[in-house]
Amino acid sequence: MARRSAHPRRSLLTAHPARTVVLAFAAAIALGTGLLALPLAAEDGTATGLVTALFTSTSAVCVTGLAVVDTGTYWSGFGEGVILALIQIGGFGIMTMASLLALLVSGKLRLRLQLTAQAETKSLDIGDVRRVLLGVAGTTLIVELAVGAVLSLRFRFGYGDSIGEAVYLGYFHAVSAFNNAGFGLHADSLTRYAQDPWVTLPIAVAVILGGLGFPVLLELLRHRNRHRTTGRRNWTLHTRLTLVTTVVLLALGTLLTCLLEWTNPATLGSHDWPAKLLNGFFHSAMTRTAGFNSLDIGAMHASTLLMTCMLMFVGGGSAGTAGGIKVTTFAVLAVAIIAEVRGEPNSTVLGRRLAPHSLRQALTVVLLGVGLVMAATLALLSMTSLPLDGVLFEVVSAFATVGLSTGITADFPDAGQLILVLLMFIGRLGPVTLVSALALRERVRRYELPEERPVIG
Repeated sequence: MARRSAHPRRSLLTAHPARTVVLAFAAAIALGTGLLALPLAAEDGTATGLVTALFTSTSAVCVTGLAVVDTGTYWSGFGEGVILALIQIGGFGIMTMASLLALLVSGKLRLRLQLTAQAETKSLDIGDVRRVLLGVAGTTLIVELAVGAVLSLRFRFGYGDSIGEAVYLGYFHAVSAFNNAGFGLHADSLTRYAQDPWVTLPIAVAVILGGLGFPVLLELLRHRNRHRTTGRRNWTLHTRLTLVTTVVLLALGTLLTCLLEWTNPATLGSHDWPAKLLNGFFHSAMTRTAGFNSLDIGAMHASTLLMTCMLMFVGGGSAGTAGGIKVTTFAVLAVAIIAEVRGEPNSTVLGRRLAPHSLRQALTVVLLGVGLVMAATLALLSMTSLPLDGVLFEVVSAFATVGLSTGITADFPDAGQLILVLLMFIGRLGPVTLVSALALRERVRRYELPEERPVIG
C-alpha cells in the first residue's frame, strides 16, 4: 500500500500564487472587454472596437483611469455600470489578494496556505482568509458609503442635481476614488469643482484611505481600540513607514505643485490663495495613483509634469488600491542610501533593522519598473511624433495605474494603446506578484563563495 504523503495537498494559491492572481485578473479583463464591446454598452448603440473595449476594461480592472473615449458621453448607462463593477472587482480583488499574499509570505506564518482542517497552527487557515475578506469588504463598504453620501448631498443641494442624478454621481465618484481608479463622468474630470472643498476633499480622503492599504487600515482600527484601554500604540514597522512616507510625499507634492504652478494662469494662477492650496493638495493626493484632476494637466509646466511623474512612480501603500512601486519600497531604498552614505553596516529605521532580503526585493522592483518605463517610452516614441514629456507622463501614469493624462491617450495608434494596456496590467499586478514570488522562492544556501568586491562608481 502506498504511503500517504506527510504534507497535505496544497491549494492552487499556495502552489502558484502569482499565476492565480494573474489569471484571475486576466479573466476579469476578458469578461469586461466582451461586455463593453456589446452595442448595449455604447450610447449610440453601435458595437465598440476591440482595442477600445480592451483598453477601457483593463483600465477599470487595474483601477487606472486612462481612457481613449469620454466615459460620461461615449458609454451608455449599461456601459458605465460595467465599468463601475469592474472598478469594484479590481479594487476589492487587488486588496484581497495582496493582503492574502502578504499573510502568506509573512515571517509569522508558514509559507503554505492550507484551507483544510489539518492546517498547522501557524499556517494561514480559513479564519485568516475570512478575516481578510470581511475586513476588506467592510472597509470598502464603509468608506464608499460615507464618501458617496457626502458627495450626493453636495451635488443635490450645491448644484441642483436631481436626487437620482446626485446619488449616481456621488457614488460613482466615491467608488472610483476609494479604488484609486480616477474614472469620472465629466469630460473635464473634476476641474469644474476646483474651488469646492466639499467635492475635492472627500474624494482626496477616499483616495488616500484606499491607497494606504488594507493591512494599515486594519491595524489603525485595531490599535485605536487598544489605545483606548492601554494608552499605548505599538504599530508595526510597515504601518509606520507607510504613514510617515505618505505624509511626507503628500506635503512635498503639495509644496512643489504650488511653487511650480502658482503663477501659471492656465492652472493655479487664476485662483485665490486658498484655492491654490486646495488644488495643490488635491493634485498631490491624486498622484498617489487616483487619476482625478482639478487642474488642466496638459497646461502644466514641464517641471511640474516631471515632479508628478516621480510621485506617480512611487505610488501608494502595499496591499491597497494604489499602484506604483509603493511607498514602503521607496522608503526602504531611501534608508539604505542614507545608511551607505553614513558608512553604517546595517540599514535601520524607526528603531528597527531592515532585513537584507527586503533591500534586494526593493531594488529589484525599482530597477525592473524603471526598465519597463524606459522600454515602453522608447517604443511609443518610435511609433508617434508626440513630445517626450507627454509620452513619458502617459507611460508612468499607465505603469503606476494612476490615470492622469495630458490628453494624448487617444492619439496613440492601436499598437501604442496595446502597449499602455500591457503597462497597466503589469503595473497593477507586477509588484505584488513579483515580491510574493521572490519571498516564496527564498532559499537557504548551505555554503558561501569567496567574497570579492568589484569597483563601484
